[in-house]
Amino acid sequence: MDGLSVDDLFKRRITDLDTLLGGLPPEERALAGRLFDVISNIGRLDVPEGMRGWVEENFGSVDAVREQKIVRVTNRLTLEGALFNELRALRPFDASDSGPHLLRSEIEDSQGDPFCVPEEGTPSDVFGRVRGAHSITASNVAKYDGFHGLVIFDDHDPLAFTPEKVDDYVSVALEWTSKALEEDPEAKYPFLMWNCLWRAGSSVVHGHAQVAAARGAHYPKVERLRRVTVSYKSEYDSDYFSDLFRAHEALGLAIPPPPGSPSSVRGFASLTPAKEKEVVLLGPNLGKPLRRFFASVLERYTRNLSVSSFNVAFYIPPTSSTEEDWSSFPTVIWVVDRGDPANRTSDIGAMEFYAAPVISSDPFRVARLLREGHDTV
Repeated sequence: MDGLSVDDLFKRRITDLDTLLGGLPPEERALAGRLFDVISNIGRLDVPEGMRGWVEENFGSVDAVREQKIVRVTNRLTLEGALFNELRALRPFDASDSGPHLLRSEIEDSQGDPFCVPEEGTPSDVFGRVRGAHSITASNVAKYDGFHGLVIFDDHDPLAFTPEKVDDYVSVALEWTSKALEEDPEAKYPFLMWNCLWRAGSSVVHGHAQVAAARGAHYPKVERLRRVTVSYKSEYDSDYFSDLFRAHEALGLAIPPPPGSPSSVRGFASLTPAKEKEVVLLGPNLGKPLRRFFASVLERYTRNLSVSSFNVAFYIPPTSSTEEDWSSFPTVIWVVDRGDPANRTSDIGAMEFYAAPVISSDPFRVARLLREGHDTV
């Protein structure tokens, strides 16, 4: 466990990040300082007598809100950043009758949609369909690129996945990108994503992922990250993603892959998450080891963290040669929680769009919970 005891991992909190960084060995401390800017601040307020009962009911005590520690973490290279305040997780929300029974009911009530009979209810791509053991492709009716397809799961329930099924979904998507490249040799920038349930932006409950193949250049956020890796290599003669993982690992944020996985497959709970409980997985390609790691993490994610609605994005290098330098760019998988499907309040607001994500989950707790049972998955 990165040389840390279970007790040490349990005690670590994002609000102590500045202290934790200061306690790292000199080389790791310098590396983390190269990558991250950490600013701590105290928010103070006065609670009027008439609010004391409401504050105590929702936040535990008046003292808990009177002085609040906020930690802002910024990636110096990518300028991705996040504001952490665990107290925000205790805010009251307007929600419908929440609970697993409601989610199960909504999933069951949506049975019979076109995705339940994909060969009759969905169009095919111009190169036909790809059929896997647990999924089949379709063409997206309302496309966001010239090649934009779906990987429709055989299971209607989007949470009924297993490691074997997840491996199939990704394998089918990769075969789809190969067929798109055969159809158009310029469609060589693949992008795979999975929006699970309506909180994550899915317009259809039935389990499915989406896959695209862009022409001309990769999507802007992928290309921006590629440029970071190139400039980082030039300036520091080091690999950006290896150093990023190393900094997270030194702090105790690494997530172990399944036993027997190669050392090139790595993962961590992010210090600069796009939203709650973000996990980043790395591998040289989207081969069996990384697919197996992703499937095991997703299973732990829904089991250990009780996540039911999530987004997954796969940053994949081009499928054929390009003028740009992709030599330092691995396959990157991002997984992020989108919250309780019964919650009527959006988790994305003006701060997330135009400033920095505001995060209530602690990456150290995420990493700790994702370690539990990893050797049995």
